[in-house]
Amino acid sequence: MAESHYEVTHNKEQLQFEVALNGEKAVLSYRLYKKDIAMMHTTVPKEMEGKGIASALAKYAFQYAAEQHKPVMVYCPFVAGFIKKHPEYRKQLDPEYHRQ
Repeated sequence: MAESHYEVTHNKEQLQFEVALNGEKAVLSYRLYKKDIAMMHTTVPKEMEGKGIASALAKYAFQYAAEQHKPVMVYCPFVAGFIKKHPEYRKQLDPEYHRQ
């Protein structure tokens, strides 16, 4: 897996992965549901768009899910598009919620 040149941090209290840059913060929020991790929403401030930050957040989130042995449920439109571009992550989707 390609490493991001952005530092992604895990804010466990707010259930989100974050990248801070120049005083701004991009986030990918998640929720824990039964045995799964549900990726809910990605927010990237306008000043941070187009730099691969949302993709870095998604890669980190999938890596975290794998380390925790949690199947993934996707509600976030960005993450859904990310999976289409990176089909290697499809194997992590919970088949009860995502038909492949």
